[in-house]
Amino acid sequence: MTEPFLPYSLPDIGDEEIDAVVETLRSGWLAPGPRVLAFEQAFAEWIGARHAIAVTSCTAGMHLALLACGVGPGDEVIVPAITFPATANVVIHTGATPVLADVDPRDLTLDPAAARAKLTPRTKAIIPVHYAGQACRMEELRAIGRERGLRVIEDAAHAFGTTYRGEPIGRTPDAAVFSFYATKNITTGAGGMVTTDDDRLADEVRRRRMHGLSADAWGRYTESGTPFYRVVAPGFNYAMGDIEAAIGLAQLRRADALLARRRALAEQYAALLGDLPEIALPEEREPGHSWHLYVIRLRRGALSIDRDAFLRAMREEGIGTSVHFIPLHYHPYYRETFGWKRGDYPQAEAAFDEIVSLPLYTRMSDTDVERVAKAVRRIVERHRR
Repeated sequence: MTEPFLPYSLPDIGDEEIDAVVETLRSGWLAPGPRVLAFEQAFAEWIGARHAIAVTSCTAGMHLALLACGVGPGDEVIVPAITFPATANVVIHTGATPVLADVDPRDLTLDPAAARAKLTPRTKAIIPVHYAGQACRMEELRAIGRERGLRVIEDAAHAFGTTYRGEPIGRTPDAAVFSFYATKNITTGAGGMVTTDDDRLADEVRRRRMHGLSADAWGRYTESGTPFYRVVAPGFNYAMGDIEAAIGLAQLRRADALLARRRALAEQYAALLGDLPEIALPEEREPGHSWHLYVIRLRRGALSIDRDAFLRAMREEGIGTSVHFIPLHYHPYYRETFGWKRGDYPQAEAAFDEIVSLPLYTRMSDTDVERVAKAVRRIVERHRR
């Protein structure tokens, strides 16, 4: 009998999360309220950050963080050439211009030297992306920020549980923004979190996430609240609700176990695939990788098929895969709007032709990992040169 299709990712939701949602539904309070506040406090404590502000998505959080840092028309913000489009889109939404810099070929995070080469008098901020759960070279990037008076807004969508030099990602004087999308290390279905140690930045993010209403309008439907409010900034409807926060609280209580399972899965992949010379496995450049993704690279010229044919072969084996990500300058909007073109970011382009994201999620069994590894091995053995 043919084995059922193994999906690329599945969320890890159990009775604790289900019970938390049911309790929230029965409470009569679904809008942003007590569970959001509890989730923010618990997340801030987990990270060790002074502030954590819950939002509807990582994208929303990055948009708010940039605005809170004063980024706007006429400014430039440096982003890596390999990232999800949201990283560049939020810059555009502020009226500023995204500027691409190439990535480090070892781990596909923003190359500090490439970022430095893109600095101009208009540069206002840098957005490093902690790719796949590996931290960027933050010491070098923060040094650039200090030298030039720039804000460093960390795209931490992949980085819940990641550490850098022993410190959790998210403990920052500027801002870091996390994602709780269904595929992430912890999930609320959708949603995100902004963390910062900057009081002023935190206040500005809080104001703008809920239509720009004054702080005293937050609890206007509670017993001690008031129906009157003041708009103090042109804000957005970016506030997380209590249902998502209830799931987040339950996930946060399980976080250590979820992260440990991800590491165990990554170690199992390394043991099963490490002897294939045609494949480069992801490396932990320094301790602290949270293994959000497991991205292998097909060594150039080692196989008689290209990356896209490899993906099709994996699907024929009943295995879901993905690619993280299509370089930004390959997309027609960015090419036409900013003049970005192929050939300008050689490390990103070389990586894109080779990268394959294998399934890695905590509901996978050891047998599932063995099945994926066997499929990879069969394809490699059929097509090695």
